[in-house]
Amino acid sequence: MTPLQIVCAVIALGITAVGIALMVRAVRRILATFRLGQPENRGDHKGERTRTLLREFLGHTRMSRIRIVSAAHWVTMIAFGFLFFTLLTAFGQIFDPHFAIPLIGHFPVYEWITDILTISGIVGIVVLMAVRRKNHPGRVPTERRSRFFGSTFWQAYYVELTILGVMLCILTLRGLEYALQSKTEDVNAIAHYPLTFPVGEAFSGLSQTSLEQLIVVIATIKIVISFAWMITISLNTTMGVAWHRFLAFFNIFFKRHADGRTSLGALAPMQIDGKPVDFDNLDELMDDESEAEPKLGVGAVEQFTWKGLLDFSTCTECGRCQSQCPAWNTEKPLSPKLLMMTLRDHASAKAPYLQAAQAGSTVAVEEAQGSQTAQVAELSLVGQTGYDIGSPLTAYDPLGVSGAGAVVDEDVLWSCTTCGACVEQCPVDIEHVDHIVDMRRHQVLLESAFPTELGGLFKNLENKQNPWGMSARARMDWAKDLPFDVKVIGGAGSNAVESATDVEWLFWVGCAGAYEDRAKKTTRAVAELLHTAGVEFAVLGDGETCTGDPARRAGNEMLFQMLAQQNVETLGEVGATKIVVTCAHCFNTIKNEYPQLGGSYEVVHHTQLLNRLVREKKLTPVARPDEADTSGAASTAPSVTYHDPCYLGRHNGVYAPPRELIGALPGVEYREMERSGETSFCCGAGGARMWMEEKLGNRINLDRTAEAVATGADRIAIGCPFCRVMLTDGLTAQQSDGQAREDVEVVDVANMLLAAVKRG
Repeated sequence: MTPLQIVCAVIALGITAVGIALMVRAVRRILATFRLGQPENRGDHKGERTRTLLREFLGHTRMSRIRIVSAAHWVTMIAFGFLFFTLLTAFGQIFDPHFAIPLIGHFPVYEWITDILTISGIVGIVVLMAVRRKNHPGRVPTERRSRFFGSTFWQAYYVELTILGVMLCILTLRGLEYALQSKTEDVNAIAHYPLTFPVGEAFSGLSQTSLEQLIVVIATIKIVISFAWMITISLNTTMGVAWHRFLAFFNIFFKRHADGRTSLGALAPMQIDGKPVDFDNLDELMDDESEAEPKLGVGAVEQFTWKGLLDFSTCTECGRCQSQCPAWNTEKPLSPKLLMMTLRDHASAKAPYLQAAQAGSTVAVEEAQGSQTAQVAELSLVGQTGYDIGSPLTAYDPLGVSGAGAVVDEDVLWSCTTCGACVEQCPVDIEHVDHIVDMRRHQVLLESAFPTELGGLFKNLENKQNPWGMSARARMDWAKDLPFDVKVIGGAGSNAVESATDVEWLFWVGCAGAYEDRAKKTTRAVAELLHTAGVEFAVLGDGETCTGDPARRAGNEMLFQMLAQQNVETLGEVGATKIVVTCAHCFNTIKNEYPQLGGSYEVVHHTQLLNRLVREKKLTPVARPDEADTSGAASTAPSVTYHDPCYLGRHNGVYAPPRELIGALPGVEYREMERSGETSFCCGAGGARMWMEEKLGNRINLDRTAEAVATGADRIAIGCPFCRVMLTDGLTAQQSDGQAREDVEVVDVANMLLAAVKRG
C-alpha cells in the first residue's frame, strides 16, 4: 500500500467505526423513547401490512399528490438505496483501485443500473433542492404560505447536499474506473459504462498511477461524506428529514389500517393500557391502573402510544399537511407539521428523565433534575404559551424556553376542524387527527379546560340529546305540509310502522336536518325524492338523538359513548340494517364509529342513493333551470359549483356521486373550484368548531365561500348541513360587502335534483 492509501484507509476506517458506534447508540436511544409510549396492537395482518408497505414504498402512492416531487423523490430514494453497493466498492478501492465487487462488479446489467441511477439520482436531488429553494419562506409573498415555514432548513440542506455529494463521487469514480480500465484493456463502454464513459474520457490523459491515486482519494471522500452524515444524524435523533429514511418503513407498516386505507373516518377509540374504553369497562380499567392519576386521553407526551411517538419521529418536515390545513391557511397557530415536530422534540428531551424514573435510579433522576431535562419534565403538554399571533412559532415550546410552562398552546389544539387534510396529504402516514383528539380528551375529561362555548354544547347534548337544546317533540316539524305522510317507526296514527324491516330504508334525519331551518330544506327534498322514486322509507322521529359526533371530536368521549350506545340500542330494537343519511358527520359516525360499539349497518349518503335512483331511472331529471318548479325545497340555476364536505369526501372517499348527480341535471353547467376532491378546503364546521367562536385569524368559511363565488356559479352545492350553514353565513357576508351577487345561493345537491325532477 502506498502512503496515500494508508492515510485514506485510516481516515475511512476510523470515521466508519465512529459512525457505526454512534448509530447503534442512536437507534437504542430512539427505541427506548418509543418504549415509553403506551401499548397498542398494530401487529395484526402482517401479510397485508407488508403488501401495503411495498405498494406505498415502490409505488410512492402517498407522494403522488405533487407529481414532480414524487418522481424526483422516487429516483433519489431508489438510487440512494441501490447505490449502497458503490459504498462497498469504495472501501475496496482504497486498498486496490482496480477493485470491483465479486460476481456483479463487472456484470453489464449491474453497471447499467448503476449508471442510470447515478445520473437520475443527481437529477432527482437537484430537482428536490430547486423545489425547496423555490418554496423557501423568504421567496413567497407571505412567509407562512410556504409549506417549509418552520422546517429546520440546515438539516434539509445538509441531507440534500450529502446525497448530491455522494452521487457526484459515484459519477466521478465511474468515470475514473473507465479511464483506468482503458489503460490496461479494451473496454466496451456501452456495455459497462453507458452513461459515465464521457466522464472517463475527460481523465484519459492522466497516467495510470494518477488515476489510481484519484480513485483512492475520491473513494475516501465518498466514505467520509457518507459516514459524516451517519454521525450527524446519530447526534441529532430528532432530525426527521434524515431519520424518516429508516422510520417511514415502520410507520407505514404499522399504520392503523393494514389494507392501506388512510387513518380517517372513524377516530381511534380512547384507550387505557392498550384497551379501548367504554362505559362497561371504564371502572375496571381505571382500577387496573398503577398510577395515582387516571389516564383519559393524553395529558403528557408519554401517554401517547408507542405508535404516536413513532409518528412524531417519522415527520419529514415536508409541510404538505401545513399547506392544506384550513386553520393554518387562515392565520391560526395550528400547523400539523409544527405540532408533530414539537411533540417529537419534547419527547426526546423528556425521555432521559422518564427512563431514569422508570428504572428506579435515584442517582439518574437526581442528575436529570439538575439539568434542562427536569424543566422539560415539569411542562404541561397543553396550556398557555403566551404566544404572539403574528409569530405562530411561539405557540410551540418543546423545551420550555419561554418559561410559560406549556409545550403546545391551547389555541393550537382547539383550532383544529378535524378535516383530515393533514392525514390525507402525509406521505409517511402520520395520524395527526387521532393525536389532536386524544389531547382534547384529556383537556375535557380531566382538566375541564375547553372553550366556554362547548359547555353549552355538552349541556344540550346531555339534557336534550341534540346540540341546539331543542325538544324531541320538534324533530318531525320538518315534515309538516308535505303532500304525503312520512312513516315513523314506533309512531302513532296511519303513518306508523312497527320496525325498520317494514321499509327498505331508515332515513336518519339528524339534528341539523330536524332543527336547523336551512337543513330542513334538504331533509324535505330528500323525502320528496324518495317518495317520487317509490322508495319505502321511515324515520325514527323523536326516537332519534344526536349521533355524538360533535361530542367525540370535541374530546368528550364519555358523552359520545352515552349518545352512541343509546342510538345503537335504538337501531337494534327497530331492526335497522339499511340507513340513508343527509349529514356527512352522521354518515361518518354511524358508518365507521358505531361498529366500535357493536352497531354495523349498510349506511349510504343521500347523494349516493339519489344517484343510484337516477341511474336506475326511478328519478328522471327533465326540467332545465328555466323550466323547473322551484317552489318549496327545490332550487336550481344555470351554473353550479360543488363543495366537498370533509366527512363525506376525505374521510369516506365519496367524491363522484354528487358530481354525477349534478352532471345529470339538464341545462346546468358545472364549475369546479381549484381546491376540490382530495384537496378540498374545509368549511370550518368540523371538530365541533360549528359551536365555537372563530376569534383567531380569518374565518375559514369566508375563505372557502370566496373561492366558490370566484367561480361565477349561480349555486354553491353542498352535501352536508354543517357546510350549508357555514357557507350560507359566508355568502351572506360576501353579499353584504358587495363581493357576491344577490342571486347566488347555497343549496344541497338534493334541492337541485328536486327542481329538475319537478317541472313548472
